[in-house]
Amino acid sequence: MRKTLILLAVLSTSYFSMNAQKSEKDIIKNLESKSTDYGIIAQNIWGFAEMGYQEEQSSGLLQQTLQDAGFTIKKGVAGIPTAFIAEYGSGSPIIAIMGEFDALPGLSQKAVSEKESAGAAAGHACGHHLFGTASTAAAISTKEWLEANKSKGTIRFYGTPAEEGGSGKVYMVREGLFNDVDIALHWHPGAQNAASAGAALANKSAKFRFHGISAHAAASPDKGRSALDGVEAMDMMINMMREHIPQEARIHYVITDGGKAPNVIPDFAEVYYYARHNRRDVVIEIFDRMVKAAEGAALGTGTTMDYEMIGGTHELLPNLTLQKVMHDNLTEVGGMEYTAEEKAFADKIAKSLGQEKADLATAKNVQPYKTEAKAFGSTDVGDVSFTVPTVGFSAATWVPGTPAHSWQAVAAGGTSIGNKGMMIAAKTLTMTAIDLFKDKKLIESAKKEFIEKRGADFKYIPLLGDRAPALDYRK
Repeated sequence: MRKTLILLAVLSTSYFSMNAQKSEKDIIKNLESKSTDYGIIAQNIWGFAEMGYQEEQSSGLLQQTLQDAGFTIKKGVAGIPTAFIAEYGSGSPIIAIMGEFDALPGLSQKAVSEKESAGAAAGHACGHHLFGTASTAAAISTKEWLEANKSKGTIRFYGTPAEEGGSGKVYMVREGLFNDVDIALHWHPGAQNAASAGAALANKSAKFRFHGISAHAAASPDKGRSALDGVEAMDMMINMMREHIPQEARIHYVITDGGKAPNVIPDFAEVYYYARHNRRDVVIEIFDRMVKAAEGAALGTGTTMDYEMIGGTHELLPNLTLQKVMHDNLTEVGGMEYTAEEKAFADKIAKSLGQEKADLATAKNVQPYKTEAKAFGSTDVGDVSFTVPTVGFSAATWVPGTPAHSWQAVAAGGTSIGNKGMMIAAKTLTMTAIDLFKDKKLIESAKKEFIEKRGADFKYIPLLGDRAPALDYRK
């Protein structure tokens, strides 16, 4: 059945470039007519639910879709097997559209309104199956406009793996793959339609590994040195450190290996840490203090410690010149109307979140435009935004009130609600890309703002250093 769906999705895209129209209105109308086909692609990726750097089927399906639409494909870029670039056209301007497709571990959920595990290892709790598909649809629609109008320029799709902690885009930026891009576009699934100025926290993450000596925990405890003691000592010191860091900072951790049996003193234990703040220099300082805590924990418990950098991302650099254009286009596209069946589903999801019923006005309307935002999460789009003028937005692919990284987000993303929000995103991206191709002065203004905010002497230094892509970080 799955193979049949994949074949249908691939075949349905083979005629996307036919009968292209010259007007933007016709291009959007043609895009809307393909919503069922794109829905099939998105739901196949939802079913694959592949984690970071393991997205072979998801990446492959998007590559095939773009290739069938007339794009040339560069596979395995930046040393990442599932990363790719798809391109159509020639010359300037070069407009990039980014697409993600990785799932999150431990959040396998069926497309139902009650929490029910699908029995798999991961789920699309951040909607990246919709993200990658909508961006693909927008790249193809923009290509159709370029082709029909015989316009000069290049539309480029970036297939970016492992956003969830793997920092896939950082390696692509480090490789120089965005250096010739004029403007980069992105979006993200969410619980509302909004295109105000974005914000994101800089992030640095690592796995700290402690090594001890195994022994019988009852018969010869004096002979052992517990690696788990090292982890717990580090955790205790980090938790005390929280009082003495900027209040905007965030630190999270999970013990990924704490031993196998209580009566065996563990000779290995591992803890996975994130440090975040809205300024990367503060993140670097906090992370360095975390390393000192780990060293102290090892010294105090008679163990040894090493650590591996896993990810590191810059904060987001907003571009208001582009943001207002994106907001105007999202407003023109508008939100969505729920069917009776979708309303019933939404109300059940809302009750699971402690609400009486879903506030569907949030999905129907577009949020007012704001020029400032407070950062809560992190994204590797941040590194792109310090390389090229970048703009994004969110579309209501989840039931209003749904938090990201939840089973409710996975469930809605597997329904028509997710597909509708995805098409709002695809239309908005297409319209914004066409605006950029039509108005070179807009690009010039965005670049001027970009240089002023970033600084003319800025030098890009990736927070994850010179390490190779962490292809096994989910294993």
